[in-house]
Amino acid sequence: MAWQSPIAPGISWYQSTVTERPEYPALDGSKTVDVAIVGGGFTGLQAAYNLATAGLSVVVIEGCRIGDGASGRNGGQMGTGQRWYPEELEAELGYERSKALFDLAENAKKYVLSFAETHGIDMEFMPGQMNVSHKPGHDKEYQRTAEIAATRYGYPHLAFMDGRETAERVGSKRFFCGVRDSGTGHIHPLKLIVGLARAAKAAGADIHEMTKASSIRQSGGKTLIDTPTGTITADKVLIATNAYIGNLEPVTAAHVMPIRSFIGATVPLDRFPSVIPGRESIADSRFVVRYWRRTRDGRMLFGGREAYTSDTPRDISTHIRRQIAEIYPELKDIEITHGWGGSVGITMPRKPFAREVMPGVISIGGYSGHGVMLSNYCGKLYADMVTGKGGELDHLLDLKIPPFPGGAKFRSPLLFLALTWYALRDKL
Repeated sequence: MAWQSPIAPGISWYQSTVTERPEYPALDGSKTVDVAIVGGGFTGLQAAYNLATAGLSVVVIEGCRIGDGASGRNGGQMGTGQRWYPEELEAELGYERSKALFDLAENAKKYVLSFAETHGIDMEFMPGQMNVSHKPGHDKEYQRTAEIAATRYGYPHLAFMDGRETAERVGSKRFFCGVRDSGTGHIHPLKLIVGLARAAKAAGADIHEMTKASSIRQSGGKTLIDTPTGTITADKVLIATNAYIGNLEPVTAAHVMPIRSFIGATVPLDRFPSVIPGRESIADSRFVVRYWRRTRDGRMLFGGREAYTSDTPRDISTHIRRQIAEIYPELKDIEITHGWGGSVGITMPRKPFAREVMPGVISIGGYSGHGVMLSNYCGKLYADMVTGKGGELDHLLDLKIPPFPGGAKFRSPLLFLALTWYALRDKL
């Protein structure tokens, strides 16, 4: 029987199509290392790979299997820049900081593609990304975004699409305009993280699955991570749990909130060649964003967020099929072969969270939907910081990320109300 994650519903299409998924032993006894990493996703494993390559002793603990969290179950879209368009960040932070954050994201994109190529990881990269407007009146805004990206940020790969071109490229008349990005694409994330874990292990990182951290404490200038089967003592610690922080560390929990995200995979769309004929990935302009793409074998992977339910896989399929039919009526009866979900880490301003939460303990997460490339690169940047190779992570450490309001008791109910309000606005 295929492995099903205890932290997220449904067996994913990714899990069904990955040819091999090695297991790593649970921690058995206490250890002392240079750096301990809590969380075996993209951030944690990239940090481990780069630290081990630099000669440091490093241990990674993951509460479930490698790839069970967002890193192995996400929509696979790489995107460009940060969560906000560069002109939006520029209005808030100024050109210099906005450009630095944009360049960081571009470096992240290049790093992921280079890493996969160097290590022979077939992550099924497919080029192209479209952002489309589900409401009229955004033409000038989208045109301006493409112009600013080219003239002020040195990124010539965005092209404005009017309603006619948008309909042709999406294969639906549901949208009014869009921006096509030929400088990015989408991937099979589980294949990437499986290959990344292999690379980290080969570099000398000590990886332990099914090992949940129960507490983080400090004593005698060291940080101690307690688990049910042993204690890890380290000079430095990276918390890379993202949406799955739980009650482990209160500062991260106050700033990074989980929202539920669900994805369905259809049968191959051989009979529907007009649906995304260029096989790009797509995201719409809703606050509660919908995102979809065609896979290498021609399926549609369609995702939408349902922040306040505990849907079963059957419910996921029903919910996703309904959203697909709103865009592609001809697919109203399409068979959905897989339905799965998980948690995405977001912050209040939708910018990444990076902070020293205890002496020598850095927490990084809250990628807010741009985690495929940013999480990988942030792991590398953490290793660069530890080994004195660079300070690019400072651009994120300097961001002022406020906590979610309401304290531990009311954060989740307030988030529920906010997302419900924005979901209603999306329908107006």
